[in-house]
Amino acid sequence: MSGSRPIRYELAIEIARPPAEVYAYLADPTHLREWQQDVEEVRDAPGGPLAVGGAFTEVRSFLGKRAESTLEATVTEPGRQLSLRTVSGPVQVTIRHLLEPAGEGTLVRVEAEADAGKLLGLGGPLVRKAAERRARADFERLKRVLEGGA
Repeated sequence: MSGSRPIRYELAIEIARPPAEVYAYLADPTHLREWQQDVEEVRDAPGGPLAVGGAFTEVRSFLGKRAESTLEATVTEPGRQLSLRTVSGPVQVTIRHLLEPAGEGTLVRVEAEADAGKLLGLGGPLVRKAAERRARADFERLKRVLEGGA
């Protein structure tokens, strides 16, 4: 990643669905627009859960900026882990989704790091806080969608 300070966040959320179901939904990029507010478009997604090396292109807007990125799956362990990284685009991202059984449901732990480089500019701390809030809101939406409360 470049010399700017990366945005890092971790979060955990419990979803009242089995790990296999959470993984199948999470690993299918065609669902991104259903639960991630900033995603405007997803292209070239294979349909169904990604395999290692599987890639897709997403277009998202954040704080008034529009960005197109291609992401690739680096780890795909159904029901356990999905990891992605940016292979092209203005923001370099790595994100790990770790799933583990939690009673009748799933604990999803997310570890992400993003280097927005010049996109951060002088508003770095504000952008960091906005990104963390947005990630939390997106995963709360994921929980509602998967638990049937869209």
